[in-house]
Amino acid sequence: MLGQNNMLAQEISNLAIEIRENLIKMLLEAGSGHPAGALGMADVLATLYFDVLKHDPSNPTWEERDRVVLSNGHICPGFYATLAEAGYFPKSELMSLRKIDSRLQGHPHYNLEIGIENTSGPLGQALSQAIGMATAFKLDQKPNRVYCLMSDGEQQEGQNWEAFMYAGDRRLNNLTVLIDRNNIQISGYTEDVMPLQPFKHKLEAFRWNVLDIDGHNIEAIIDACHQAQAIQEQPTAIICNTIPGKDVDFMENLPYWHGKPPSKKEAAEAIDELEELEEENLAQSKI
Repeated sequence: MLGQNNMLAQEISNLAIEIRENLIKMLLEAGSGHPAGALGMADVLATLYFDVLKHDPSNPTWEERDRVVLSNGHICPGFYATLAEAGYFPKSELMSLRKIDSRLQGHPHYNLEIGIENTSGPLGQALSQAIGMATAFKLDQKPNRVYCLMSDGEQQEGQNWEAFMYAGDRRLNNLTVLIDRNNIQISGYTEDVMPLQPFKHKLEAFRWNVLDIDGHNIEAIIDACHQAQAIQEQPTAIICNTIPGKDVDFMENLPYWHGKPPSKKEAAEAIDELEELEEENLAQSKI
């Protein structure tokens, strides 16, 4: 069983690298967009769609599906690349990012046909939307789960803390929030702009079950999501510690890359680096 888990984690890790390659290509083609957070959350996105979620790309309106609500909509290049990888729409459509009449706008627009459950834009809104969905499933006594993806910078929004308080009070155990703790935002490092620490203890004080993990460890992501499913009394927040710009050396950990697309030369360098890493991973998986 352990060997099977390792094999699954390796397969998902390889998919995450492919997602990173595609999102770099998308941003280059669009000439705008946000690379750092999208690269950082690729492992979380790949793990959700290729292990954790109950979903069916061939039937995107399936009533029994789990819901994914994206709050930090600026990481949508990674989200779109994941949806395409999962089979919600052709990969060729990824190159339409941010173009007029494209289904893939700079922030996601609600479109169940391609797997998008909410419209996002202003940060700090989607947790409330996710709570509404989770509450409805509770009232209807349905087993569907809701997963809300958030950034750490948006925790500076007051509405989020009202929402955290409400969900904890209502014991919405069918709600799991995955927070991208990458420590950057467009104006700098989060702890310089508006410190969040002690972040875990703050969430626990609002009656949440809180898990703190390496957001690039596939097995840790899977395990945390399974733990959340087993909790009966509380919603769960998973703090995913990630590296912004993950696997692209010149982008890692720099707020500069929060919302700046790569140049043609930079994109080529990034893709070369990712392809080399992909080859290393494939070689390792054959050992």
